[in-house]
Amino acid sequence: MYWKAKRMGYKLLCIDIDGTLVTDDSRIPMQVIESLRNAASRGIKIALVSGRMPAGVYKIERELGIECIKVCNAGTYILMGESCISAQYLPIGVAPYIYREFAEKRKIPLWIFREKDWYVTNIDKFVEREAKIVSYQPTVVEIGQLVDQWTRERKGPNKLLVAADEELTPIVFQEMGTCGSKGFDMARSAATYIEIFPCGVDKGKALHKICEVLDVCVEEAIAIGDQELDIPMIEAAGLGIAMGNAIPELKEKADFVTKTNNEAGIAYALQRYL
Repeated sequence: MYWKAKRMGYKLLCIDIDGTLVTDDSRIPMQVIESLRNAASRGIKIALVSGRMPAGVYKIERELGIECIKVCNAGTYILMGESCISAQYLPIGVAPYIYREFAEKRKIPLWIFREKDWYVTNIDKFVEREAKIVSYQPTVVEIGQLVDQWTRERKGPNKLLVAADEELTPIVFQEMGTCGSKGFDMARSAATYIEIFPCGVDKGKALHKICEVLDVCVEEAIAIGDQELDIPMIEAAGLGIAMGNAIPELKEKADFVTKTNNEAGIAYALQRYL
């Protein structure tokens, strides 16, 4: 494990979910649950910072048994209790563009997230797996129907996602990267996932927003993650922790590399810093 001595009175703990909080078989180790409950009992606020939609984050909150701030849809939709403290939306034209140029051509369903709703243009093995993980069944829609609705409401979705086999995902990601500025940013959140979100939105800015609302300094925040989407959060926090299973780019940015998600890495790190 890499180590950097860094210790202070932390007030906020921002944790990614998949690959960080949960194991590869979607369990939360009891050591991790106990460590987070102990942190909460000491007045430290817990934020679940995830690419998951709200239903998937609520599920984790219930399993932990503690009230959490819920940063959903890759930081584009933030809930404190039941109140939304921040919401960012893609331009209306992005979804039909991504669907037409990348998803439809390769017969890949486009996932569409709007606040607490999840829509897909079709069902495949990746949609079925995610629906099981988050205990939420998406609505199958025609993209044109949603565009008509968004046009009336004058705002698009919070986030889009394309899921494909590991061999195809980097090809599609590279193709998207060469299309020029189209009003969106993107990142790979897993070997099979490409996430598309509003320009300038990331988990680091979500951390700053939470600190602002809580009146907490960013130096008093700990962030823990494993993937590309977590890098801005790791960089923003006073203490950035990478999971043992994290990508190399994130480990290079972190102050400390803990054990893997399958080894209760969160509990291992918090035992040393809290």
